[in-house]
Amino acid sequence: MEKEVLIFGHKNPDTDSICSSLVHESLNEKVGWKAKAVRLGNINKETQFVLDYLKIEAPELIEKVEEGQEVILVDHNEFSQSVKGIEKATIRMVTDHHKIANFETSEPLYYTAKPYGCTATILYEEFKEFNFEIDKKDAILMASAIISDTLLLKSPTTTRFDKKALEELGKIAEIDVDEYGLKMLKAGTDLDDLSAEELINIDAKVFEKEDTKFEIAQVNTVSIEDVLKRETELKTVMNETIQEKGLSLFVLAITDILNSNSEIIALGEKSGVIKVAFGKDLVNDRAFLEGVVSRKKQLLPDIDKNI
Repeated sequence: MEKEVLIFGHKNPDTDSICSSLVHESLNEKVGWKAKAVRLGNINKETQFVLDYLKIEAPELIEKVEEGQEVILVDHNEFSQSVKGIEKATIRMVTDHHKIANFETSEPLYYTAKPYGCTATILYEEFKEFNFEIDKKDAILMASAIISDTLLLKSPTTTRFDKKALEELGKIAEIDVDEYGLKMLKAGTDLDDLSAEELINIDAKVFEKEDTKFEIAQVNTVSIEDVLKRETELKTVMNETIQEKGLSLFVLAITDILNSNSEIIALGEKSGVIKVAFGKDLVNDRAFLEGVVSRKKQLLPDIDKNI
C-alpha cells in the first residue's frame, strides 16, 4: 500500500463509524501504511461530544471516490451503505461486525468480521495482536464507540469481548466509563434543533434483498413521547424518502436508552411485515417493541427474514 488509502464507515455515520475510522488510521500508521480517515456524512451530537472531549476535528467529508481509489471499510460492507463509486474502488480491507451482504471484489483483500457489539472491539484486539501500545486518545475513541453501539453494555449485541475491551480501555483512557458514557449517550438525545429530515438520517441504513430495498433508521432518546410529538412531519419525510429511493419499507425506531424499549413507525407497501416479524399489529403505523434496542440483532434479522 504505497498510495494513501481512504478509511471510512457507512453513510449517516454513527460514533462507531467515525471513531473506528480514526483508530484504524492510527493502527495503519503503526503498521507503516499510509491511510486517512474520512467520513460519508454529518457528525451527530453524540459523536461530536467525543470529538469535543478530545479536542480533535472530525474527519474530512467525502461524497464519492474515483475508480481505482484504494479504500478500507469499517463498520459496514454493503455497497448500498457506502460511498458513491464504491463498486469501482479497490477495497483493500474490511473491519466489520455486521452480516456480509451484496459484497464482491475483483481482488483478494484483508477481511475481518466478528459478531461483536462494536467494530472498535475488533480494533482493540488487533492492537493487542500486534502488541501495539494503545494511547489515551485511541482508548477514548474505542471506548466511546463501544459505549455507543452497546448502549453502555445494555444492548443484546454486547459480548464478553466488548465488556473486556471496555474495561481495559476505560483504565487506559482514565475515565469513569459509566459517568462518561451516560453523558455521551445523553448528548446524542438532544434532538430539538434537528429538522425531521435530519432526525431520520441520524442513523439510517438501506438494505437490499433480491429486488426489495428497505431502510431502517434509529433515533436514541430519553423520551419517546417527545419525539412522537413530531410524528406527522416525520411520516411526511419518511414517505418522501420511500418515493425518492424506491423503498418497499421504511422503519423508524425511536429507542428509549434509559428503559431499553423502542416505538417504531413503519411505512411502505411491505409494512405488513412488522406483524409477521414481531407479532405486533401496527396501529396508526406504529408499534411498541418492549426490550428492543438493537437494529442489528433485534430489528433487521426478523424483518429481513420475512420481507
